[in-house]
Amino acid sequence: MAVAIRPATIRAVLAFPIVLLSLSSCGTAAKNDTFDLSASSLAATEGRSLKSRQVLVPEPTALKTLDSENIVVRLSSSEVQYLANSQWSDRLPRLVQSKLVEAFENTGKLGGVGRPGQGLAIDYQVVTDIRSFEIDTKGGNTAVVEISVKILNDRNGTIKAQQSFKAETRSSGTSNAAFVKSLDGAFAAVSRQIVDWTLKSL
Repeated sequence: MAVAIRPATIRAVLAFPIVLLSLSSCGTAAKNDTFDLSASSLAATEGRSLKSRQVLVPEPTALKTLDSENIVVRLSSSEVQYLANSQWSDRLPRLVQSKLVEAFENTGKLGGVGRPGQGLAIDYQVVTDIRSFEIDTKGGNTAVVEISVKILNDRNGTIKAQQSFKAETRSSGTSNAAFVKSLDGAFAAVSRQIVDWTLKSL
């Protein structure tokens, strides 16, 4: 069960995993609460079918701060820490990749969508870069998700279109679960935008 975090004590709570690391040789470390993201099921309810197109979704790129199971909390423009006693169910880029694949599949409009190595005859790649995926405490505990997207023609290597998508969702509370729920909401909004824009651009 997630533990409530008071704004006045967020710095101390976020620092707690460092203490756990230093004591890990003396006892058993506490288990983290593990969280997942939702796959959008509401994207592209209108528009033409693209059953003749197959799309590849490679793993997104991201800075090392975001390339882990840790949940990022931004304390200032230059300082970030990780949410105590909490983690994603996988490395964030792999998690985002999986949910984007599901979101494209949920539209039912493509002939195929998958990850590298699945043997699809690819027409286009949806290449993504995670620029932000964090709780911003400066803005009143607001989830910020920003993902840059390029549609790459796999036949000739040219960029067909590119755009950045961003969403912000205010957290309903100061518990770990409330923070993650706001991140999930922001990601859901961004993933819907990515899927709709991609299908319109193909």
